[in-house]
Amino acid sequence: MNLLIVILCIFGGSILLLFLPFKGAHSYTQPRPEKRIHEGDVVLSRRMLIPGSDAYKAYYQCRPEFRDADDRSRKTPGLLDRQSRFFHAETFAAAKANFELIDYMGALTHGSKSANLVTSELLTAEALKVNPNKTSRFISTWLKKTGAHSVGFTRLEDYHLYSHKGRGPHSGKPIIKKHEYAIALTVEMDHRMMQSSPRGSTVMESSEQYLQSGVLALKLAAWIRELGYEARAHIDGNYEVICPLVAMDAGLGTIGRMGLLMTPRLGPRIRISVVTTNMPVSCEDHKPDRTTLHFCQLCKKCARVCPSAAIPEGPREIIEGQERWQINSEKCYHFWTTSGTDCGMCMSACPFSHPDNPFHRFIRWGIKNNLFFRHLAVKLDDLFYGRKPAIKPLPDWTGIRER
Repeated sequence: MNLLIVILCIFGGSILLLFLPFKGAHSYTQPRPEKRIHEGDVVLSRRMLIPGSDAYKAYYQCRPEFRDADDRSRKTPGLLDRQSRFFHAETFAAAKANFELIDYMGALTHGSKSANLVTSELLTAEALKVNPNKTSRFISTWLKKTGAHSVGFTRLEDYHLYSHKGRGPHSGKPIIKKHEYAIALTVEMDHRMMQSSPRGSTVMESSEQYLQSGVLALKLAAWIRELGYEARAHIDGNYEVICPLVAMDAGLGTIGRMGLLMTPRLGPRIRISVVTTNMPVSCEDHKPDRTTLHFCQLCKKCARVCPSAAIPEGPREIIEGQERWQINSEKCYHFWTTSGTDCGMCMSACPFSHPDNPFHRFIRWGIKNNLFFRHLAVKLDDLFYGRKPAIKPLPDWTGIRER
């Protein structure tokens, strides 16, 4: 009897220990960049350089360390190519259709000239006076009702902006900070579509949500301009800001091991767009969730499943004066150009990417609340979902046989 009481006490104490408010992640901070990044140094900008061109020669004369890796990727089939490993006609065609629309939308980031011809009482020389709190509440509610998962507001900082344009006709042009505020929004990527990563459903879903987040950002920017203020939408292929940094400072998440924004309810399973403006909005000082960073330190699942070994498995390192993780973008992109998709295996495997249902909300609450729960959650996720989760076939609804 005494032994039973002791066992029950130990069991009860262990359970209680898992739910005490003991976060234990004080050493995990989210540093801010000390210098701005040239967009031309981003691998997705470098891929546009044409071998033998003057721009190609000039760039690699300045940055020779990227040339071998970039030329290696140029020899692979490429994104959405018929010769790529995971070519699938229908899903690849859907992605191309989405990206085609996004390209057209790029011309609307600053507003269209025809919009100025619309008769409106709001289009006056003087901007409509707004209440920042009420306006921010309106924006957040409106965007969430029409497809956004989360919305946040922050002051626009210098490090949010690229230093220079790296794509398009204005490549190389310095980016000047023109606005005081930034509004970040996220949209959810479908869980089942991402479970088939890195197959064609990944790039299809990725492009779909780039498109949807872009539509939301464009309409918000147009709405702000209707009120008489300046606004610029930052959407896929047409950024002047680094969206994850803006979203982090807007309180929407933290930057995890894989280099993506980790949101509280969907993890990295989101896409982001941003609107910058001179319209006053309500900004709060948001502190990054240190417990998410600590969980990333413990988990390492994204690094284990990464087919290109681009995600570091070790602890954070001091890089350019900051303690953080740094992925190998060249290795990551090389897998993209080989597979034909933007992979997404790290996103799919992340324990924070599980469906946003009551059970997983409880697990996330425990991770946020308790150090011991965090350690246990890592082990249980491996037990139930596998250390390297299996790649699922394309969703049944496609009704299409994989090649």
